[in-house]
Amino acid sequence: MNYRHAFHAGNFADVLKHAVLVLCLEHLKKKPAPFRVVDTHAGTGSYRLDTRETEATGEWREGIARLWDATDGGTRRDGPFAALAPYLAEIARANGATRDLRTYPGSPALTAGLLRAGDMLVANELHPDDNERLTATFAKDKRVKVMAMDGFTAVKSLLPPHEKRGLILIDPPFEQSGEFQRMTEALGNGLVRFRGGTFVMWYPIKDVKPVQRFQRAIGDVAGKAGVETVLAIDLFVRAPRHPDLLNGCGLLVVNPPHTLVGDLAKAGPALAALLEQGPGATFEMHKLNLPRPAG
Repeated sequence: MNYRHAFHAGNFADVLKHAVLVLCLEHLKKKPAPFRVVDTHAGTGSYRLDTRETEATGEWREGIARLWDATDGGTRRDGPFAALAPYLAEIARANGATRDLRTYPGSPALTAGLLRAGDMLVANELHPDDNERLTATFAKDKRVKVMAMDGFTAVKSLLPPHEKRGLILIDPPFEQSGEFQRMTEALGNGLVRFRGGTFVMWYPIKDVKPVQRFQRAIGDVAGKAGVETVLAIDLFVRAPRHPDLLNGCGLLVVNPPHTLVGDLAKAGPALAALLEQGPGATFEMHKLNLPRPAG
């Protein structure tokens, strides 16, 4: 699977991932103490929806375009998508007053738009071309530090944060095998250094069996580290009967905000219905069973 961000900007997976990211950040902002966000696979930061890459797939039309239309260009603040208002507001800001959907803000742009004066974003991107664009985008923002290291190494190297509060987004491109194992190891390294942090890990869903094994592995690592809650959030745009297709995606949120389940109770099922690409589209959310730490 090739999941370089530029080709898939604004697709259904981005909608779920970024909506949850914004909800987690909004919760962090409820306390005045500053926080830090580490984005391990940041991409370029922002994406035009009329480029060769985005037009090559057109996936944004079955993702953010549907949500944009369903909420009247992000202006509707009622109904099942009410909890997603902060996410839609950031997209509106990226596109200006016209409400035309021409730009999609990636996770670094969404995060930077929500930071306060004392908060910090470390946006890490190893790909040299993407890193160059990312650096140029945030060159004048002192709250954002751009780095170029292996994303999984970043989890080990950049924690714990000085602020002692924060979120780590682990969103690898899934361009090679073994990503589930690397994510599991990265979480273990991260929890040793920052057990109280919120870790948000994105994954594609083709065949559900590898995903189930991944969830069990993450639950085992988190439970042994003393974590109390890991929330699994899965969005299927069709029933996963064909493992050669991207049938859905999911997020594992370690130490999730206590408000997240309530925020997604209506928005999640509504997203599944809106973003459906075939029979069997569903939204599923549950807490993983975690083992108790030894001793």
